[in-house]
Amino acid sequence: MTARTAQIAGAGLSGLALATRLAQLGWKVHLHERSADLRMFGAGIWLWENGLKSLEIMGAFDQATVRAKRIKEWRIADQRGRPLMIRPMTETDRLLLPPRADLYQALIDEAVKAGVEISTRSVAVGARSDGTLMLEDGRELRADLVMAADGAYSRLRESVLATSWMDFGIEAGIRMLMPHQAGDPEDVITEYWNGPWRLLYNPCTDGENYIFLSAPVGDERGRRIPVDRDFWAEKFPVVADLIARFEEAGRWDRLVNVRCRKWSEGRVGVLGDAAHAMPPNLGQAANMAFTNAMALAQTLEEVADVPAALQEWEKRARPLTDHVQWWSYLYGHVIGRWPSGLMPLRSDMLRAMAKTEWFEDSLNRGARHVPAGYMALRREKLRAPAPQLTA
Repeated sequence: MTARTAQIAGAGLSGLALATRLAQLGWKVHLHERSADLRMFGAGIWLWENGLKSLEIMGAFDQATVRAKRIKEWRIADQRGRPLMIRPMTETDRLLLPPRADLYQALIDEAVKAGVEISTRSVAVGARSDGTLMLEDGRELRADLVMAADGAYSRLRESVLATSWMDFGIEAGIRMLMPHQAGDPEDVITEYWNGPWRLLYNPCTDGENYIFLSAPVGDERGRRIPVDRDFWAEKFPVVADLIARFEEAGRWDRLVNVRCRKWSEGRVGVLGDAAHAMPPNLGQAANMAFTNAMALAQTLEEVADVPAALQEWEKRARPLTDHVQWWSYLYGHVIGRWPSGLMPLRSDMLRAMAKTEWFEDSLNRGARHVPAGYMALRREKLRAPAPQLTA
């Protein structure tokens, strides 16, 4: 039987995940990256249970998390350190925090092992619904499946008129890594709020902490690179000693939201940020991309007709994705648009809502989702014979 073929534009986290899983299932996959080499920008990354299970399906879990910190609690606190919400983790409801570079390299290695063909300096400029990927150099490549995994500003998404809206949001975000010192928290994430400003402390590896700062996009001091330490110390005096240690290096990003009219047209689909870019408020952008990649691969195993499989995939995967995206979006609005004169009410409201079953379920629905293919993997492992000890 001839192997089915896939052309995937974008060798970020979502493109690599889908390419790897399809290749593992027997597809012939060609992955295109516009950059000259495969590089991952950013600092640390939250890997929730849904993302971790996806990595287990792909075989990338061990390598991706070898240096990751295992998180015990995620806390939200005000600028004085008073707790507003505490979200504990358990053995079956995990949150791990590795450097992004570790995760990226693990996915690259699994893709190569699975036989994915990866082309750098290969710029995709469009796609046609018959399964044609168009490249900047004039080539047109046919495949059973073409996937746009080329990010929030996807050119391929627009070539099939899939965009519904794109919101550039009200926040700017800065990500950085800084040296870990004795006495720094080892397993607790703390997210400090002060009006529309946030400082998020994440233990990342034995040697580094991951810091995320967010401010209104129009706040020049808040989005300044190098970081304005005096400004952030004024906003969060309770962690002034930590702020004094901030490194000069950092990355500034505009936090955007993307919503699609549809996730596919014919043999062309959209995945990851191209389909559902969201601000990093729940740490679910990459995790949902992994979850949706696993769901698409599973659906293609069950539904032979690719256009029909793409539609069935969206029917199965989109409700959860929409839920997570909207919660992430609204989370940002609560921070960025809350009236300054009613800040005590915001704190009281969060403390009260965090105790309700509805809030707890809604906040964590994505994180606790079991990705398609995971239960089959578990059953396979249980059936595998135990390794024999040799003398």
